[in-house]
Parts: sequence; C-alpha cells; structure tokens
Amino acid sequence: MTKPQHAGQAIVDSLALHGVKRVFSVPGESYLAVLDGLHGADIENVVTRQEGGAAYMAEAHGKFTGEPGVAMVTRGPGAANAYVALHSAWQDGTPMVLFVGLIPVADRMRESFQEFDPNSWFGTQTKRVFVLDEASRASEVVAEAFFAAKSGRPGPVVVGLPEDVITHRFTGRLHQPIKVSEGAVSAAQLGSLTAALQGAQKPLIFVGGQRWTPEAAAAIATFAEANNIPVVHDWHASDRIPATSPVNVGELGYGREAKPGEMFAEADVLISVGTVPTDVPTDGYTLRQNGDAVNFLVTIDTSLRGRSGAVTEHIVATPVAFTEAVAGLDLGRAADWDAWRAAGRAAREAFTALPDYAGLPATREGTARMSVVVAELAKRLPEDVVTTMGAGNHCGWAMRYIPTNRYPAQLGTRNGSMGYSIPAAVAASLESPERPIVAICGDGEFLMNGQELATAAQAGAPLLAVVMDNGQFGTIRLHQESHFPGRVSGTQLSNPDFAAFARAFGGHGETVTSDDQAADAVERALKAVIGDRKPAVIHVVVDQDILVP
Repeated sequence: MTKPQHAGQAIVDSLALHGVKRVFSVPGESYLAVLDGLHGADIENVVTRQEGGAAYMAEAHGKFTGEPGVAMVTRGPGAANAYVALHSAWQDGTPMVLFVGLIPVADRMRESFQEFDPNSWFGTQTKRVFVLDEASRASEVVAEAFFAAKSGRPGPVVVGLPEDVITHRFTGRLHQPIKVSEGAVSAAQLGSLTAALQGAQKPLIFVGGQRWTPEAAAAIATFAEANNIPVVHDWHASDRIPATSPVNVGELGYGREAKPGEMFAEADVLISVGTVPTDVPTDGYTLRQNGDAVNFLVTIDTSLRGRSGAVTEHIVATPVAFTEAVAGLDLGRAADWDAWRAAGRAAREAFTALPDYAGLPATREGTARMSVVVAELAKRLPEDVVTTMGAGNHCGWAMRYIPTNRYPAQLGTRNGSMGYSIPAAVAASLESPERPIVAICGDGEFLMNGQELATAAQAGAPLLAVVMDNGQFGTIRLHQESHFPGRVSGTQLSNPDFAAFARAFGGHGETVTSDDQAADAVERALKAVIGDRKPAVIHVVVDQDILVP
C-alpha cells in the first residue's frame, strides 16, 4: 500500500529518520494526520490514559536514553495536562519533544474550540516553540526540534501542528538529523585543571546533570578511582558512579547524610561535571557560596543556567568530551588523598547499610516499617535494577537503600514534581525490558498518575510499584510540623486498597501491614514482575509519624 503524502506522514517518517522507536500519546482529533502516519509505521505508539502520563513518559525516556522522548497530545486541555512534564524537563535539562495538535489556521484569534497560543503558554519553559505553518517544512521542523532538544543543555521543545496544515500534501524532502557538538577541553584548560588538582589537599568531583552516556559514566569512575578522588552526586542523580565504588561518597540534596555536604563545603578544588551547584545541592544557596572557592564547571551549557558560587573556569564540554580529555591522566597524588576519600566512603557505607530491626518493638498495630520492606527488596534485586521516584519523603528510602550500579539506574524529578514514578517506570520498562524496574511511590504521589498501570498492562511493561501509605502528604506534613507544630491542616488522605487497584488492571497486588509480612510479599511481587511479566504493587501501610528513613 502506498504511503499517504501528507505532512503528517512526513513527520512520522522524520521521527523514524531520527531513530525514534516509540511515542507516547493521548489521541486527539487535532492531529489525526499524524496518527494516520503512525498506522503501519515501525514506531510503537504507546497510548496512555492522561496527557501528564504521556509527557512524563517522554521526559523519562529522555533521561534514560539521552535521546529526546516524544509525546503527542491534542490542543487546549491536552496541552495543559502535558505542561507539568515540560516544566520538569526544563528544570532538569531533559531532551524531549512535545507535538501538540492545534486549531486550523483559519480559526485563529476567534476564541475557537480549545484555542490557545503555544508561544505564550510554553515560551518560558522550553528551548524552542515551533508552529508548522507550511506542510513542505514538516521534516525540517522535526530536525530543528530534535537539534534544539539535544544541543547544549538539553531541554523540552514544543511543535504545534495545525489540524489543516498536517493534512496538506508534503512536497519537501526528508531532513537528515543535525549533529550536536560535544564541546572540548583545550590544552590550556586541561593544564589549569591538572595544576589545581596537583596542588589540592581535598579535591572533590561533583557529577550529575545532562549529556551522560554509559561510557562517560564508566570513564569518570575510572578517572576518579585511579586518582583516589572522592565523588559526590547531584540530587536524584546518584547513578553516575557505581554504589560499590570506593570513591562514591554519596549525594547532595534533600534526605542526605551529613558527610557529603561537609565535603562539598570543605573541598579546596571542586570539579563539577555535567551539572552546576544549583539550589538543591547547595542547601538553598548556603553551601560553597564563598567567592574564593576553586570551582571548575564542566558543562556544555554556555549560559551556566542555575549556577551559584564562584567560577574559577568554565569548560564548555559534555561529560563525554571531558572524560575523553582526562582518560589516563595520573596526577600522582592518590596516596595523599586516601584519608580524605576514606572518611567520606566510610560515612556512605554506614548510611546505606541495610537496617536490622530484629528485637525492636513493632510500630503501631496494623503498620509496617518501610525500611524493612525496602531492605527485603534490596536483598533480592539484581545489580541492573532501575529505580524510579516521584517527589516526597518516600524517595529517601530508595536513595538510601537501593543501590545504583549501572548507568542509567535512577529516574527522578529534580524539580520535585509529583506523579512521575509510574510513568517513568513504564518508559524504562519499555526501553529496557530485560532490566527489573522498581517505582518507589508515596500514596499521594502514586494516585496522581497511578492510572498508567493500565498503560503498563496494555503495552507489556512489567514494573513493581512499592506504595508507602501513611495517609498523608508526608513532606508537607513535615514542613507543617516544623513551622506550625501540632496544627495539621490540609495534608491528610483517605486511601483506597492499592493492592486491589493493581489487580483491577490485571496486575499483582500485595498488602503489608506488619514487618513479618515483608519478605514473602516481596518474593511474590518480584515473581509476578520478573517471572510472570506483569505489573505489581506492594501496598505498605506505615505509621504516620515515621516520615523519613
């Protein structure tokens, strides 16, 4: 059968040319020509239950692969629902492209059905906003959108598709992908960095952010280990250096132990790779703000967006280019830094040691400890597990007890956006079906996009969700008790049976209400996910007063 020659088909053909294997969508009448182009294409259309879920999946795909995740939604309400993921991608520097169906060109500026202005809505939270007004430019616009999403500091891009334009005949040519630059480390910069490190007493590498590959992550670990330089991670980005590495001393941000913050403040030379000292890792712009601090910032972002503190030198390079530049570099100081590194490593090992609650009294009747459930889980998970998280105190259990040993291994929103855990788990499972995917969820966070378990079941994405049910928005409750003690207001929840919720979608459900139920529940849930290849939920009822690990 001959392919249709409309612009919608050209868009799909261009996505294939850019290596897109799947898109995440909620269908709409405003982009029917693109849906028509997807008919019979070698691109999987993962149909989701809400645009926020679709867009979160695209954002998670971007984090997980480094290639732009693609979401497709309709105009007005559909675009509004997708906005939350655009904000996450903007703040986290994640490559994604959101295609939004629009009203016909002739209906503009008439308050037509679901009309909105894409530039006004999205202009402050995206790298580019395109509106396809000429069918012949369909493929060119796709190429420009992907280039914008990937180049420099990655981020979200919106492509508006007027309903009538995408039905017009495509007379242009398919536009080849535009290669992005990795930047470079000059000989002078490498010399300056080397000299600073050779004179350092307490050097530290700070990693996170964008433009990493598995090879770059392995290379930075090799460089740090060869020179005995401790490495600290950005918040929700703890998978660049293996958890088992002797130079891994933890991560900054919310829920951390004391030692990484102390080392970050005390380091006399800091090398920041892929990220910069932003709000969260600096504890709200309080750590390392002194003007004479020696900070080498290695990032492809020429604007240094989000940076705080001093800049000794800005090296415009990706982690790929940087690790290539320092490969084999022997600073000759490894023994001198052993005590500095060892102290950080010892603190990290103590902090992440699985808890032993043998002999301790039980928690409130009808509740279990989240730490016990996660410990039982961690004992059984293979090294290549992928953990996903939304936002909330429940993330602390994943960050502390579930190790990350193979990049990429952790998907979370560094902008604190809720509802991310399940969509991210779906995206990771579809991309790497051979790896076990575990979502650590709060009760409030889970129900923001828990309906995407239906997508998981339909698309064949087995995942395990561990839902911590404390009947409240726990993070806000913690802040509330700090600022207005004893005056609980607007944070309490009445929850459903989450295990039954999972079974309703054809998945497996477990409920844990005491510590002695944890091991068997985890065993059965993992069997359902890994053996039976279906989604599972472990509903953990916990004491309201235990808000952090």
